[in-house]
Amino acid sequence: MKKLVLLFMFFSFLFAEEHAKFVQTPYEAPFKVVVEFYFDEPEKIRPALLWVSNIIYVLSNEPYNFVPGEDIDIVVIIHGTEITTLVKKNREKYKDIWERIEGMSMYGVKFKVCAMAAEQLYGYSKEDFPPFVDLVPSAITELLHWQQKGYALLIPQIYEMKRTREEIR
Repeated sequence: MKKLVLLFMFFSFLFAEEHAKFVQTPYEAPFKVVVEFYFDEPEKIRPALLWVSNIIYVLSNEPYNFVPGEDIDIVVIIHGTEITTLVKKNREKYKDIWERIEGMSMYGVKFKVCAMAAEQLYGYSKEDFPPFVDLVPSAITELLHWQQKGYALLIPQIYEMKRTREEIR
């Protein structure tokens, strides 16, 4: 038995590749995701939106060719300090965020803001928000609702790099 194991190990090393291989995961439609945004700094919404863009980019291109809004269904629930980036009075300050969210909305991404947080923590009302945002009663209840409907939960982890990429390479 030991000889068989040694022989197997020998052949494994003999035919092993010298690099990683690319595996094309067979993603299937419909692709349903609920994304939770709850950040300690408003600006962290920028890299978090890249997580959402990544889903759309990968799935809408070859070999998948999913149609955003039909084959890809993304719901973003917002209930942290990033709420402030979406009020009308801050439009110019966060113009790039508004443009990115408006563009994603055209691809069928739904953006939902926790009314409880908006009202109780920041004093905002529905009039303070643009039409591409929906207010929902509670972010927590909303997250659970979408998960019960079969949506996968994605919570972007946003961190600050303290060193350059070259330093850590």
